[in-house]
Amino acid sequence: MSKRLSSIPVNPVIAELDEGVFIRKMLSKDLHLYEQFEAFNSIKQSHRDEYHLFFLQEKGTTTIEIDFHKHTIKPSSVIFIHQNQVHRTLSFRNAVVSIGAISNENLNPEYLRLLEDISPAKPLSLNQEVFSIILEAVSLCIKLSERKNEKLYHSLLTGSCNTLIGLMISQYLVQSKPIEKLSRFEIVTKAFKELLERNFVTAKRPTEYAQQLNISSPYLNECVKNTTGHSVSHHIQQRIILEAKRLLYHSDISVKEIATQLGYDDYPYFCRLFSKVAGMSVLTFRNKNLD
Repeated sequence: MSKRLSSIPVNPVIAELDEGVFIRKMLSKDLHLYEQFEAFNSIKQSHRDEYHLFFLQEKGTTTIEIDFHKHTIKPSSVIFIHQNQVHRTLSFRNAVVSIGAISNENLNPEYLRLLEDISPAKPLSLNQEVFSIILEAVSLCIKLSERKNEKLYHSLLTGSCNTLIGLMISQYLVQSKPIEKLSRFEIVTKAFKELLERNFVTAKRPTEYAQQLNISSPYLNECVKNTTGHSVSHHIQQRIILEAKRLLYHSDISVKEIATQLGYDDYPYFCRLFSKVAGMSVLTFRNKNLD
């Protein structure tokens, strides 16, 4: 793997462009044109972003790695990458891809909530009619992004990009079960997962999540196990170990520092937990991923 850093890098493209919104059409043969942007020089390095990122694949293929999973995005497909996900671009092959980014401040609050619900997102194939509509929306966003002298430039750009993102989110929602059709077990599980994402560093026990949901621990476990096939404890441990793997793989932070960052003062316990969940020791995992 590439040189380790003291922490997982955060791509600063939003800060560079000073708008909070970014959209461009990129061709693999023209990547050299984007070297003026520091952020684009590091897209092949593992990083997080300051924003929500989306790819619309028009031609060719783009291969990206998100949290240790490789995804090949094919034509007429879209994918979202969320702020906390560690990712890198592995290849553009004869690709034409529209790439957009938007910060929390510029994203419609309803869309922000919906994006959290579909995290982590997988590549989504679009039918031709929907793809054509979204492509038209992309074209409008790009044209507006170039009209910097417009009196309402930022409002027009932000509004059009939010419309585009709304169109994309709606396609993910088409393939998910409507909230009104979710069972009580599924509603509780959804609420638990939302809490877990925000609290996994500080809340390690099922009872802490049950208390926040105002239900009993046995009932929470029943709901989650019925819906996912795994216990509440399993989900808590998996989320913690995913974050540990991110830090072990992408940084040179010591194992003890990682344990502390993840809320474990008992370093030996953290090491035992990692071995149990990951199937190998902490050091084996880190050494396995060295060059």
